[in-house]
Amino acid sequence: MSVTGRALATTLVLCGLSAAACGGTTGGADPGRDRVPAPAAAATAAQPTTGEATGLAAGAASGSAPTPTAARKPLSGKIVVIDPGHNGQNYRHPAEINKQVDVLTQRKACDTTGTATANGYSEAAFTWDVSQRLDKILKSRGAKVVLTRANNNGWGPCITQRAAIGNKAKANAAISVHADGSGPANHGFHVIIPKKIGGPVDPVVKDSEKLGIDVRNALKRGTDLSYSTYIGKAALDYRSDLGGLNLSTVPKIFVECGNMKNPTEAAKFQQAAFRQKIALSLANGLQQYLTH
Repeated sequence: MSVTGRALATTLVLCGLSAAACGGTTGGADPGRDRVPAPAAAATAAQPTTGEATGLAAGAASGSAPTPTAARKPLSGKIVVIDPGHNGQNYRHPAEINKQVDVLTQRKACDTTGTATANGYSEAAFTWDVSQRLDKILKSRGAKVVLTRANNNGWGPCITQRAAIGNKAKANAAISVHADGSGPANHGFHVIIPKKIGGPVDPVVKDSEKLGIDVRNALKRGTDLSYSTYIGKAALDYRSDLGGLNLSTVPKIFVECGNMKNPTEAAKFQQAAFRQKIALSLANGLQQYLTH
C-alpha cells in the first residue's frame, strides 16, 4: 500500500470512532420556551424536544437519516373553556334572560345585559373580542379551546348552561371574561374565586384559587391596570353567589378586567391593542397554572 493509501485508511478509522473528529456535528435540543412565557414570544415559543439525541444515534447506526422529534407546544393536551360574559342581544330578550335559575345558594336571573362605557361600548362586545383573541393565543400554544357562545349576536346561554359547558368539556381550566360597572372614580381589575358551598364546586375550590392567583399575577405584569380600588383584597374576591362558579366541577374563575364606567379604563378597553394585551396576559396566566 502506498503512503497516500495508508494515510487515507488511518483517517477513515479515526472518522469511524468520532464523527466530530472529521468535522461532523452532534444534534442539539431545540431552544426551550420560558417557564413563565414572556409576552412577546410566548405565543410561538416551543418546548425542548425529547429523545432527539437517541434518534440521531439510532439513525447513524442503521445508516438511515434520523427522523427529528416534533416540538411539543406548551399547552398540548390541555382543554380550556372560555366564557365571554353576557351576549350582544341579551337586551332584546328580557323574558328569557330574566328567567330564574337555581345556583344552589339562591335563585338568580338566567343572564344579564352587562354594563357599558359612557359612550355605549358594551361589556358583551368587549368580552367577546377579548375572548376571541384569547382563543387564538391558546390554540397557537396547543390547547383545545371551547367557547360558551359562538358569536355576539344572540342571547344567553344561561349561567347554569355556561357552567355545564365547562363540565362537559372536562376542562383543565375555565375562565369567564367580564368587565365591571362601578362608580366612575373606582378603577382596577379583580379576579373572582369560588367558595365552598357544600356543592359540586367544592373539590376544585383550591385549584380555582391557584388559577385565580396565576391569572391575577399575569394581568398585573402584562398590563398597566391596577388592582381594584373598590372590591376584594389584592384583586381577589371570593364569592358563593355566582352560578357559573357554584355549578362548576372544573377549576374556574371570573375575571373583571376593570371598570367600564371609569373614563381612563373605558378608553383603554376600546383600543384593540389594549384588548390584545389583556388577552395575552390572560393566556400567560392560564399557561402558568396549566404547566406548573
